[in-house]
Amino acid sequence: MALVLYNTLTRRKEAFQPLSPDHVGMYVCGPTVYDRAHIGNARPVIVFDVLYRLLTRLYPAVTYVRNITDVDDKINQRSKDSGEPIAVITARTTQMFHDDIAELNALPPTIEPRATAHIQQMIDMIQVLIAKGHAYAAEGHVLFEVGSMADYGQLSRRSMDEMIAGARVEVAPYKKNAGDFVLWKPSPPDLPGWDSPWGRGRPGWHIECSAMSGQYLGQTFDIHGGGQDLVFPHHENEIAQSQCANGAPFARYWLHNGYLMVEGEKMSKSLGNFFTVRELLETAPGEAIRLCMLSTHYHQPFDWTAEGLKQARATLDRLYNALRGTADAGTEAVELPLAVQAALEDDLNTPLAISHLHELAGSLNKAESVADKARARGALLAAGQALGVLLQDPEVWFRWQSAGADSGPDEAGIENLIQARLEARKAKNFAEADRIRKELADSGVVLEDGPQGTTWKRA
Repeated sequence: MALVLYNTLTRRKEAFQPLSPDHVGMYVCGPTVYDRAHIGNARPVIVFDVLYRLLTRLYPAVTYVRNITDVDDKINQRSKDSGEPIAVITARTTQMFHDDIAELNALPPTIEPRATAHIQQMIDMIQVLIAKGHAYAAEGHVLFEVGSMADYGQLSRRSMDEMIAGARVEVAPYKKNAGDFVLWKPSPPDLPGWDSPWGRGRPGWHIECSAMSGQYLGQTFDIHGGGQDLVFPHHENEIAQSQCANGAPFARYWLHNGYLMVEGEKMSKSLGNFFTVRELLETAPGEAIRLCMLSTHYHQPFDWTAEGLKQARATLDRLYNALRGTADAGTEAVELPLAVQAALEDDLNTPLAISHLHELAGSLNKAESVADKARARGALLAAGQALGVLLQDPEVWFRWQSAGADSGPDEAGIENLIQARLEARKAKNFAEADRIRKELADSGVVLEDGPQGTTWKRA
């Protein structure tokens, strides 16, 4: 079947037809780098990584652009509070972001532009908007005049009153209308700033993505993605300033992942249910976090729960166990199973794709000949690759342990105890063999006896 995606702009699923039959352009809003990424930030990273993997399978070339916002009031405030230079904060937190999402098996984008490297492109776009009558300068600010665009609000489908209320706009005497939004604002000497026709200042948030997407994907491109929380005002304002400046359509397909909850409640520090990706990575493998998030369709709200993470780990235990038990058969390179591809082509139906992983593992467990096992392994691994899971050696998966856990014996020590247990069993000293098994179990190591010997995993 052809790829079908839910387009927020039209509120319906549509067959995807790129501007160019052999090249897809996709832009996804990236992080503002002032702190660790939290699990709400992780969801779009994972969702659009699955889409990126699928697009690269379907098309000869894909340009995936995900930006870094490194000029922002939150960054300025963090610098003021900590006394650290802004450049140090943004460099460190950008690296943290890369490290964290790499453990979620997220591929790097094709291009990762930084806002501060594209200030001139932003200034150029603002000048065009002023010249075309869509923006105006006032008291060192430049604002987009929403009344100049007849169909402003087309993405969120809100009335002007609703948009003004939803944006919690700043009431300022220099605005012509309450809903007008900032393209450029003045910067005092103690804050980052760049010279411009309107004085020393810095860009507003929305203009950054319009300038960077235009630089790398052109005035009109295929897919723009992000979280549901960005529909308004960010994405709405991107459309307004881009279309008014360029006189051309902006993104053709808009994809948004649903909101994230934690144990049925909105995530917030005040409720004590705020988790960074790094905090979770200290308690669970990145693949488990990833599979947990993919267990709900991306367009739906997602409720992060400890039980859901536990189930994801159990699922991966089963899948990796099937691979572990057939390792001697080798792996035949096969195409992605059609059922998995069809699920993903239907608006990234990852829950259905995961159900097919279970079926493929079942087929692998039932396979009898070496050739059948090799083909079944290849099919399961191809399906895992499409979802960004099953990418490591099963032994590495089973030996993962949480940070700060009582490690007990190291791997060499575990192997020595397994060998001592084997010798005890050969000597029919079953009491000693049981004692060793219990000693390992007490330290969080589970033994599994099989036809090919004894394997182990951390509980």
